[in-house]
Amino acid sequence: MSKAIYAMSADPITFGHLDIIKRASIIFDELVVGIGVNPSKNYLFSLEERTYLTRQALSKLNNVEVKSFQGLLVDFAYESGADAIVKGVRNPTDFAYETNLLRLGDSQDLGIDTMLLIANPKLAHVSSSAVKQIQKEQGLIHEYVPLNVKQALEEKISSQHIVIVTGEIGVGKSYVSEQFCQLGEKMGLEVHNIELDNLTHQIYQELPQAKYKQIRNTIADNFGQELKNEDGSIDRQGLGEIVFDDYEKLTELNEIMKQPLLVRIRRELYGKKGLILLNAALVIETEMTYLANNNVCLIKADKEIQKQRLMQRDLDQRQIERRIGSQYNFTKKKSYMKKMIERDQFGHIWTLDNSIENKQDNIKAVFSQMLDYFKLKSKN
Repeated sequence: MSKAIYAMSADPITFGHLDIIKRASIIFDELVVGIGVNPSKNYLFSLEERTYLTRQALSKLNNVEVKSFQGLLVDFAYESGADAIVKGVRNPTDFAYETNLLRLGDSQDLGIDTMLLIANPKLAHVSSSAVKQIQKEQGLIHEYVPLNVKQALEEKISSQHIVIVTGEIGVGKSYVSEQFCQLGEKMGLEVHNIELDNLTHQIYQELPQAKYKQIRNTIADNFGQELKNEDGSIDRQGLGEIVFDDYEKLTELNEIMKQPLLVRIRRELYGKKGLILLNAALVIETEMTYLANNNVCLIKADKEIQKQRLMQRDLDQRQIERRIGSQYNFTKKKSYMKKMIERDQFGHIWTLDNSIENKQDNIKAVFSQMLDYFKLKSKN
């Protein structure tokens, strides 16, 4: 049986590393991923953390084993019974560096060959150092690292623990989020509630930057100039009347709003620490749960209570039915989340019934479960 070693610092593992590992695991019967220690490097994660995160990310590769090691790589490969060492090469600089290491390894006369795999061009720009720098500036890193690593970076660099609070319209997402904030305050914990609906309102109504004015013009061009008020803002109610009657138009609007909304979310996240709640209705439908690493608090309520709450918003029966019909119901949301967690191999779902008499007990119980999940302790 053929056996190879792929060694890296994994501080942290990225999709670039994963691509090389997956390709090497097809070539060799066994692949050992070695997490090394370089005395000249200052690591963000400890050796134990790097090894744990890498094992999580590679859990579905049956012929891959993750081990930590110290000392010369060729010695580790020799003692592991490996036939070859696999190296990933992104550019000429990497090639020159690995060629020099190859010659140094040959000097140890252990008979270990080296195989160079050229990095996927789509991932050649991805590096552990770049990912850490992007996270420091609250950028998006879900396309660079697995979600378990993304969560670890958010916790380590930004001291952030992010959860999406979602559910159908009228189930009390904002109420539950505010209750979480109050519970956190009593425990001396920072808990922030970011309402995505408020961010959307800002984009429609008041943000003065040129790009948001352009977005408002695009909405008027696509859905009707009559939606533009005299001050240039968008008539949200009128826009709702159009998109909630037409799934294709709602999808078109979501696509227009996706990038500006992501920018505003990053702006809101910047500098915040502690437990951060992203309160949103359509986040599952638009596949944006990666923002919270698939950690979702899914709220439900009795249908009659849900409709009563919506009537308090001055919506008539037809408008209520249309808005409810434009979203996944609780069962579909939960089923879809389970599929995303299985796909990404990471995430957690908390469910909360916000309609029964002892709902406050439910809120406290779920909040406690969240704190346990993120290993957050009361400071009082």
